Amino acid sequence: MKSNNGKNMSEKKPSQYFCIAPWTHTYLSPQAERRLCCASREKANWQRQYIDAEGSTTEKFDPLSLKEHWNSEHMKSVRKRILDGENIPECQVCNHNILNLYTYRDYFTKTLFPQKVQQALESTDETGFTTMEPISFDYRISNVCSFKCRMCGELFSSAWEAEKRAMNQWDPERDRWMLPENKKLIENFQVNVAEPELWEAAKSGKLEEIYWVGGEPLAYQIHWDIMKYLVETDQASRVTVRYNTNLNRISQKGVNLFELLPKFKNVNMCCSIDATGEIGEWVRSGLNWENWLRNFKSGLFLTKLFGMDAMVMDVTLTLPGMFDVKNLIKLAVDLRVKTYVKITFDFDSAIMMSPMALPRKILNRLCDELIEFEKANGNQYTRIYTETFESMKTRPNFEEKYPDWKEGQIEGKHRLQKIAKYRGDNEAFSMEKILSQDAEVLNWWSSINEKV
Repeated sequence: MKSNNGKNMSEKKPSQYFCIAPWTHTYLSPQAERRLCCASREKANWQRQYIDAEGSTTEKFDPLSLKEHWNSEHMKSVRKRILDGENIPECQVCNHNILNLYTYRDYFTKTLFPQKVQQALESTDETGFTTMEPISFDYRISNVCSFKCRMCGELFSSAWEAEKRAMNQWDPERDRWMLPENKKLIENFQVNVAEPELWEAAKSGKLEEIYWVGGEPLAYQIHWDIMKYLVETDQASRVTVRYNTNLNRISQKGVNLFELLPKFKNVNMCCSIDATGEIGEWVRSGLNWENWLRNFKSGLFLTKLFGMDAMVMDVTLTLPGMFDVKNLIKLAVDLRVKTYVKITFDFDSAIMMSPMALPRKILNRLCDELIEFEKANGNQYTRIYTETFESMKTRPNFEEKYPDWKEGQIEGKHRLQKIAKYRGDNEAFSMEKILSQDAEVLNWWSSINEKV
């Protein structure tokens, strides 16, 4: 596309930081915040998300429609800076491998839409305006979810939100979206803007990918309706579908997910599980381990249709979860499935569910022990654990990263203890019980209150 001065952007050569997502993909949070994608760190328009780099720009709920957002000044700036080869701060999660070793940028640019790169260059002028339209959607219609995973929160779980209200642990200034008047505005936007936009994409015939996330996407009625529509209108064979689901359910109103999925072009089921058995149920409050395992096994046939990424164990490494990694590795080997691994995102020094809260000496020892176990008992599909643990040995831990790490750890531990008390944790099974598998770790945890 030529700009007014005649410069053709197709002459640009994509740098190592180039990502096709700003030309093809669009994201909407449960609080109606627009983003480049779920991994981008941007300044919130109204309600800060957990991964955001900064606070919001306004105190008033004033969400953008997709049409207003797509070629907004912000989006044009992003595209222009990317085409100029900049390592932009919005993309630091991918550019610096903050969450995991395999980036979202590579998924979009090298796996999903490599054929769109030249089109992006030719369709974009020097201001960053593009004539391309989004063909990949990640719309999180609401935060509805019955789980209260301890490394999650109210932004992505209605059960967490209800608990925060019951405990009176929310702040009307910080959590403006939880005010009754704003909840109503958000719900109206979801029903009258977000859902119609998603339907418009489905009915346009241009949709190439849809990412179902939540909240819990399998609790969204619109999920079931759109998936059935794509199958019934013979569009499914042109659409890639991805999920991030707690796998608590696999059917709704007589429709079974695993009967729909074989109709699609490609499938990637990221099934969240951060530990097995009791530890898994403690970390992911709401999980029934046996039900999860039964549902997961019922979808394994998808790997024969779409490959190893069709049915994946999606693991978030937590501090307590470190003590069940061996069981996760053995399970992955037994089921012959692939695993994705990411590390609990520590956006401040109070995120005590993160293994990076551990002292360096203990962290490295645990990583070395798990590397040794994986090498002896794993296979090609569990190598990601060893790669991740090796990277954790070089990543800064809390003490190395946060000047206020001592105060943060005290605050974070007290926060977890309040939640544990409210949820009825007891001595029979608790964080302390899990950490007691390692005397050095338990001693560290017990000493946190003594730090000043």
